[in-house]
This record gives sequence, structure tokens and C-alpha cells, in this order.
Amino acid sequence: MAHELPPLPYAYTALESTIDEKTMHLHHDMHHAAYVKNLNAALDKHPELHAKKVEDLLRDLNSIPEDIRGAVRNNGGGHVNHSMFWNIMKPNGGGEPTGPIGDVIKKTFGDFKTFQEKFNAAGVGQFGSGWVWLAGDNKGEVKIISTPNQDSPISQGLNPIFGNDVWEHAYYLKYNNRRPEYLAAWWNVVNWEEINKRFQASAKK
Repeated sequence: MAHELPPLPYAYTALESTIDEKTMHLHHDMHHAAYVKNLNAALDKHPELHAKKVEDLLRDLNSIPEDIRGAVRNNGGGHVNHSMFWNIMKPNGGGEPTGPIGDVIKKTFGDFKTFQEKFNAAGVGQFGSGWVWLAGDNKGEVKIISTPNQDSPISQGLNPIFGNDVWEHAYYLKYNNRRPEYLAAWWNVVNWEEINKRFQASAKK
């Protein structure tokens, strides 16, 4: 089965004024759609790989045939990363995290404000295009990491609990080159309920 572009879980205008409608159309309908199209095109060269979950492909990139490994890494990562991204945002989101994710942030970083500052600094510090993540390991511990391009923490043996996209196409129409401003505003649309589900699933792994 070919991989498909998932629909947005809300309207294109739903995250105004943090993320504008035009950016949402561009980001979802063009960029994410291109990753899905290019992933399918690469897997068509080795059709047996269509049966595998993208996460499994990313988990063991060395097992991917060399002629499509780069395409799977870039486009499979882009597909998985963006499928997560749409779901960990919502209208009228934000606030401080509660539940298990709030507990682990407090335990690991001391308080939410300190965590936000470190997360945003990692996003600002990511040179060029990429992502900033809160990722979990197999011990139930979490850490902030950044990855270039569309690389996924999955390929490092980590579970991506949530991440923010710092490619220019994610923010440039509204924020221009003001990446720190975008990173600060983004917390207003974070969906902590979904992130709690992802964290609990990560802990079980």
C-alpha cells in the first residue's frame, strides 16, 4: 500500500495567529505532500518495502538498499516528522504541561520555564534546516536534541515525543528570519493531551 498524506486534524486557519493560513497550506499541501510522493517513488524501486511501516524503515536505515537509502531517510523522515507535527498542535493549546509529561519535564529540567528556554535555544542553535525534539529513550528518560534536515530521532534509537519544525518554510511567511520569535510563539498551540499519549506510548516501548 502506498503511503498517504494525512489530512490536517483542524482547519487551515485554526492555529491563527501563531501560524497563518497560507503557511499551513504551503507546509501541509506542498511540502508534506512532496515527502509522501517522493517516499512512494523511492519504495516503488523495491516494492516489498511498501509493506513496512515508515518508522521501521527509519529505525534500521542500514538495511535499506543503498540506491534508495538517502531518499527514504529524507522523505520517510519528512513524512513521519510532519505526521507527528500536525497532531501535537491544536487551536487554543498551550499552557503548562500536566500529567506524565509534566512530571517528567519537572523531574528532568526542574521546571517548565527552564525546559522551554533550553528547547528554544536548541531550536535557535540548529544551523540551517532541521528540527528540535524532546525524545525518550528505552529507560523512560527524556532529553532535548536537534536534528538536521528531516532526520528522525528514531534513527538514533530514540522515541520522538514531540518536536518543532525549524525549516524556514514552517515560519518564514509570518516571522521572516525571526526564528526565536516563532519558537516562543509556538508554545501557544501545543497539544499537551496528544503529547501525553505519545510520551506514555514511548515509555511502554
